[in-house]
Amino acid sequence: MRLVQVMVPAGKRETVLSVLDEEGIDYVLSDETSGREYTAIVSFPLPTEAVEPILAELREAGLERDAYTVVLTAETVVSKRFEELEDRYDEDEEGNGDRIAREELEARATEMTPQFGAFVTMIVISAVVATAGLLLDSAAVVVGSMVIAPLIGPAMAASVGTVLDDQELFVRGVKLQVLGAVLAVASAAGFAALLRYGRVVPFGVEEVFSIAEVRERLAPDVLSLPIALGSGVAGALSLASGVSSALVGVMIAAALVPPTAVVGIGIAWGQPGTVAGAALLVVVNFVAINFAALATLWYKGYRPDSFWRLDDARATTIRRVAVLGVAILLSTAVLAGVTVASYQSAQFETAAQEEADTLLDGDARVLDVEVTYGGFPFRQPTAVTVTVGHPPGTTPPRIGDALATRLANDVEAPFGIGEPATVDVSVRYVLVEESRVTENAA
Repeated sequence: MRLVQVMVPAGKRETVLSVLDEEGIDYVLSDETSGREYTAIVSFPLPTEAVEPILAELREAGLERDAYTVVLTAETVVSKRFEELEDRYDEDEEGNGDRIAREELEARATEMTPQFGAFVTMIVISAVVATAGLLLDSAAVVVGSMVIAPLIGPAMAASVGTVLDDQELFVRGVKLQVLGAVLAVASAAGFAALLRYGRVVPFGVEEVFSIAEVRERLAPDVLSLPIALGSGVAGALSLASGVSSALVGVMIAAALVPPTAVVGIGIAWGQPGTVAGAALLVVVNFVAINFAALATLWYKGYRPDSFWRLDDARATTIRRVAVLGVAILLSTAVLAGVTVASYQSAQFETAAQEEADTLLDGDARVLDVEVTYGGFPFRQPTAVTVTVGHPPGTTPPRIGDALATRLANDVEAPFGIGEPATVDVSVRYVLVEESRVTENAA
């Protein structure tokens, strides 16, 4: 529920009060004595869903658009007429459903876009923390970086600016998103380079990209898309319903901060091609979040307050939704390819394990199979290292050539197009000594 306070222009007192009386709204009228063109201040409680239609009626009755208007959150209203007003708007569906007023939405979106200095500082801190968490392989630290990332505000501001035809708010939201992405990658790259060349971390190229938290973001699949779309919808709904968006902000940051940090790590280690998948994930997530938020806010019924701006806002929204939708479709095609390639890679690893087991006899056995992949977006195996364990005093069969021949038949070109990659096979033999402890019953 809300408490609304508005300034009544000279000559409009009776008209404004008649609107409130007709709607059955309790109000308090106070004389305005500042000597300006306003004669009174009227305060009245409203259900949340009634704010926008009532303000629209008051404007039609002569309340000026630039008049002093304040909408406050009210904790409790004890009034029989207020309860009747709530019931009427619930039953007759005259209001906005469960969404806040247009004016509140715009104010909240503006408030959620931080000042430049604070935004830059928080982005840099979140990127540095995310980079440290990735290199430490610590999910807890990565989550902490998401908490401090101020990314929900710019994403929501761009969408609100579009549906309400507020070009200034839209431009500010887009600029902050682009700045945030570039700054996050640059901060992550700078911090990772400092750690690498300062020899704070002893990772080589292979070691750094084998870290679990880093590796899982190198080849995103189609499951990444629902995460970003869900984040955008959740952000728009939390903004439109007036509830806290803190947790939703963490969800949006989860889709954006870690992959930007991975891109920075790839740049610092001189392997930008290796993190092309993470860069694609960043782009897909930004596009999907904006697409979902924009579509959700338009579906919720938000439009400009002026009838003359409605057509422009509708055309702009449709055009931007279409552009974002096409970008998502193109990105999804690439992600689908990555998903298929990942499935083929999993099949190849299983085949390598099974083929090696088949070639071994006696007490020798496969201890580990490590596959190295190359290329993006369609990863293909380039090298296989099989670790074979055998007891002391035994000579394991030399399976390298035979395994390479068999695995050559298991390598598939992506979607069956082109020639499959050539795979280098290495077999490593280690001695394995087993001891058994026998317990004798007393």
